[in-house]
Parts: sequence; C-alpha cells; structure tokens
Amino acid sequence: MTQLFKATEASRKVALEGSMMAMFRSFVSSSTQMRPQQASSGAPAESVESQFSCPICLEVYHKPVSIASCAHTFCGECLQPCLQVTSPLCPLCRVPFDPKKVERSSSVDKQLASYKAPCRGCSKKVSLVKMRSHIASCSKVQEQIANCPKFVPVVPTSQPIPSNIPNRSTFVCPFCGARNLDQQELVKHCMDNHRNDPNKVVCPVCSAMPWGDPSYKSSNFMQHLLHRHKFSYDTFVDYSIDEEAALQAALALSLAEN
Repeated sequence: MTQLFKATEASRKVALEGSMMAMFRSFVSSSTQMRPQQASSGAPAESVESQFSCPICLEVYHKPVSIASCAHTFCGECLQPCLQVTSPLCPLCRVPFDPKKVERSSSVDKQLASYKAPCRGCSKKVSLVKMRSHIASCSKVQEQIANCPKFVPVVPTSQPIPSNIPNRSTFVCPFCGARNLDQQELVKHCMDNHRNDPNKVVCPVCSAMPWGDPSYKSSNFMQHLLHRHKFSYDTFVDYSIDEEAALQAALALSLAEN
C-alpha cells in the first residue's frame, strides 16, 4: 500500500509539473505573438520605439544593418567605427564578428515602414521610418531638448584653456599629407611609403618646435628622421627654452648622473 501511495503521488507530481510547463509555454507563445500586433495597433511610443531603436544611438534605426554571427542590429553609421578595426567585437554582446558578414537588414526596414508610433513631442502618429526626420522638425521636441539641463562640471577646472599652442603630438606627412601621425608613426609611415622619395621637404616635427624653421627643407629627410626623431620630444624637451639650452641641460644632467 505504501509503495502504491508513493507511486500515485509521484505520478500526480509529474502530471502537475507537465501541466505547469504547458501553461508556461502557452503564455510565452501568446506574449510573443502579441508584440507585432501591439506595435501595429499603436502601442505606447516607448514600447514600439524601444523594439526598433539602435542600442548605440538609442534612436529609431537608420539604414539598419545586422551582424550575422549574433544577429544584433544597429544603424549602419553607428556600426562603422567597429568595422574600422582589425578584430571587431559586437558593441552589444562583445562577440567577435567578421566585418564581411554584416548586411543591410531588409526585414527591419520593412517593419520600420509598417509600424507607427506617436511623436514624443506632438503625439502625432508617424511611421517609424520617418520618425527621425519628423523629430528633427517637430517644434515641441526641439523645445524639450532646449529645456534639458545643460552639462556643468562638478568642479570648475583651474587649468587655462589652450589658445594658439601648436600641435606637437601629431604630425602631417610632408610627402603625401597623411594626417594624425605621432612621431613614431611618422617614422614608420615614411619608411614604409616614402623611403626612395627624392623630394626635399620640411620636417613637420622640427617646424612645430619653438626653435623650428618652417621653411627649412632637409636634404635627406629620411636620414634626418632616423637620427633626430627616434624618441618623442615630449619626454625630454622643455618647450620654454631653446634647442641649445635644452642640449646643455641634457649634457649637464648626463654628467651629473655619471
């Protein structure tokens, strides 16, 4: 009798768990099926726009693209910086992906054209594909933006604002005009691309220095780079003194250390 009772209780427990799982599946299925219907019937702006908002800019998708490996979708322009690196990671899940396997999401494009949502300013129902342009011209939205609190530093900085200080951190290649090269990158760039260029050019590093002559052209710029600019001036140079004084200070320091 005891064994029969235990078996009956066990079967009831299994049946109850099965019933609960079936109810749960039914609930999830019905919830999933309701989402598109709610969107098309005009659900609140937050629920509709959140389903079709880029995780990077938090606005309605513009020219949406999807990553094949993880299926996450972003605005095409928002994802561009990730495509410029050698081994990109998805901005949302951090999973590596192949830049060649990023495609325009036609399914999201169709949904943007199909669904409408009320404007957050004037409450006019607008197709999601036109929401960005509408918001940009909606006077009530622009008024809300204008009334947003302005950023104020917690502690005002005591540092002076730079005015006409020359840029001594990055330089322009004097041969081809490539920009934003630091000193080491400039040396590598010129060695890789202009090793045999016979042109006489002005050294951009020297010309940026307080003692530099912006009109002086090096007769052998490559040798000049390799001998004079193997290290960064920022590490060793006091820009408030001239080159000769800096050289004497370096010699004096060297003698003192020895």
